[in-house]
Amino acid sequence: MEATRKHNLIVQVGFQNRSAPYGFSAREYIRSGKLGKIVTVKCYNMLGGGKWSEAPETAVPAWLDWDKWLGPAPMRGFSPSIVDENGRGGWLSYWDYSGGGLADDASHVMDLARMVIGDPDHPKSVYGWGGNHVFGGTRETPEYQSIVYDFGEFTLSCDNAYATNYMTKTPNDIRMDKTKFPNWRNNSTRTEIYGTEGLMYLGRHGGGWQVLGKDNQIVAEDGGVFPDKEHQIDFIQSLRTRKTPNGEAEQCHKSATLVHLGNIAYRTGNKQLLFDPTTERFLNDEQANVLARGKYRKGYEITN
Repeated sequence: MEATRKHNLIVQVGFQNRSAPYGFSAREYIRSGKLGKIVTVKCYNMLGGGKWSEAPETAVPAWLDWDKWLGPAPMRGFSPSIVDENGRGGWLSYWDYSGGGLADDASHVMDLARMVIGDPDHPKSVYGWGGNHVFGGTRETPEYQSIVYDFGEFTLSCDNAYATNYMTKTPNDIRMDKTKFPNWRNNSTRTEIYGTEGLMYLGRHGGGWQVLGKDNQIVAEDGGVFPDKEHQIDFIQSLRTRKTPNGEAEQCHKSATLVHLGNIAYRTGNKQLLFDPTTERFLNDEQANVLARGKYRKGYEITN
């Protein structure tokens, strides 16, 4: 963020929902007061999964520069469970390489939620719970976690799972059709925004939004499609005009911070952690500040 401001750079973060027209209309609907005062916001990333165990270590394959792939992470033996030549690999199961599912699909859900409710500042505290209590595998990142963030006048929560095989992402035919909406009850990547006047269901990467009033009556809606093209166009327009891109660094950093807060609360023992939004430090747990800083292998250090 400092480099962006100092050098007048154009930085577009890959939170593509920030360029979704239906995200803008959802924000305007909430800003107009029609949803009433926000009571609570619930984000979901309820994906399927199963028991996960690491495959035995093997020789590093010829197609891979293992040292560079590991980067700042500690050197260790290669396992095909971590990275695959033709697939995504299982690196989301390791803290050294990822923030788990919370840093994957769930980050997009929470970022869109923050955007439509007006991009609030950092929360005052976070409570995180999680574990591998479902299948009992050996993955480091949790099979299930449930997080609550305190934003002062309302809470935002996120449930992130690799254990709910009956939940489904928005189907592609709905993601690409403004006239269709998901079945919200079993939609795995939805947001629910509860206001005093209605409940807004909001889709991630397409799906649009609908507001329900009394007796499940739909009182407002706007369809929406997969927004990657709009995000790419916005970046090009920002380069040409020097306008601030939709996915600008500061707000996207604050969304990414929600991921780190939730994971650190889990990794410090399923605790409630108090957070100073100004200094971006934890107030009641020094281990949490150590985890926030991270460690870097020699040759890959990041210094201030």
